[in-house]
Amino acid sequence: MKRPEPKALAAALEALTARFGNKLVTSQAVREQHGHTTTWLANQPPDGVVFAQETADIQDVVRICAANKVPVIPFGTGTSLEGQVNAPAGGICIDLRDMNKILAVHPEDLDCVIQPGVTRKALNENLRDQGLFFPIDPGADASLGGMASTRASGTNAVRYGTMRENVLALKVVRADGEIITTGTRAKKSSAGYDLTHLFIGAEGTLGIISELTIKLRGIPDTIAAASCSFESVRGACQAVILAIQTGIPVARIELLNEAQVRASNAYSKLTLPETPLLLLEFHGSEADVAEQSKNFREIALECGGGDFAWTTKPEDRTKLWQARHDAYWSAKALRPGSDVAATDVCVPISRLADCVGETEEDLARFNLLSPIVGHVGDGNFHCSLVCDRDDAAEVERAEEFMHRLVKRAQAMGGTCTGEHGIGQGKQKYMKDELGAEALDAMRAIKRAMDPDNILNPGKILPQA
Repeated sequence: MKRPEPKALAAALEALTARFGNKLVTSQAVREQHGHTTTWLANQPPDGVVFAQETADIQDVVRICAANKVPVIPFGTGTSLEGQVNAPAGGICIDLRDMNKILAVHPEDLDCVIQPGVTRKALNENLRDQGLFFPIDPGADASLGGMASTRASGTNAVRYGTMRENVLALKVVRADGEIITTGTRAKKSSAGYDLTHLFIGAEGTLGIISELTIKLRGIPDTIAAASCSFESVRGACQAVILAIQTGIPVARIELLNEAQVRASNAYSKLTLPETPLLLLEFHGSEADVAEQSKNFREIALECGGGDFAWTTKPEDRTKLWQARHDAYWSAKALRPGSDVAATDVCVPISRLADCVGETEEDLARFNLLSPIVGHVGDGNFHCSLVCDRDDAAEVERAEEFMHRLVKRAQAMGGTCTGEHGIGQGKQKYMKDELGAEALDAMRAIKRAMDPDNILNPGKILPQA
């Protein structure tokens, strides 16, 4: 990808220095931190990093960069997995972590207004005393701006939806530095084009999110966490399918294959049975939770389920779900010194058992180690491939495995990514999944919104 002209970049850096002083950093260490990925994608650092404090800072960076045709890359906490924060053409990274204010909470309306650098944990810590919470919880403690930009979800998605369903409105800085407001605090609207959802999942390629209005939920009266072991992954998946089809309102239902259970036990000091396992959570009144647990246990027994343990103690629930959120790091600890490539797909829930089962067969065929975890209540699962990057033969097998995983999901009516986004890593699968006409429409939108292609270039859309 073509970099900006040296004179143009120098002019942009000079103008940014005059405007931001020491809030603009060009040291190699900081630049490398902002082009770092946790995947196998090569790191591509920006030419400078501006630490924004308010929306006006974002506007000024974008205006200066637009005048010089220099790329702009937004950065939240840097937890994306498909190279979304890389700067393949150089440019200026806008670090949004200091824009971390909760601007307003409206308990009576179950919504709040926040800046993009607020993280999910910080938000929920603030909301807890008001009896409220925000349910979307990806594995990392990501920023809400980044979560919206990648259309993220998490373990609660089966009951509460994804970021797509939980954002009411956005303020977005356009490619010319002006601001778009995409909606209001109303719970529904039929006014004009749905701009809010245009920007959710756009990965900063159409505009930079500077403010979010999001939905909140009341903390349930009773919360119970449970674990249930199974004889096989297929049996666990079948139990998930039946639970969803029969309408049990599970709040969380997560699959761990045997390799992931071993990894979690070792890393998080747990004693879970080292067989395929479902982790569940039920929300509601005490009677509701007891009924939901009873109904699921009956389904599990029909599908080869064994040990079923549940608890309402907050400390036990926290430990269990922290182990789930630490899945990436527990996989990495299986072979110290190795790398982990995390990837995800999503299929219609009726095909979940087939897809996970065939994926496990492929792991054995290619002699690869990969814990599998998944938000399987909506057909989404993840593989964390543990691989020695210096072993060319193992890398080749791993890359073939990941390619086959995506093609398998697409052949089953699914998608190459349920929640990680496209970034750089999955552009090559876009045409097969959506078709050339859909990509042409996306490119037309990109040209209209960002005619000079300065907003996070090289992401989502494959080169024409």
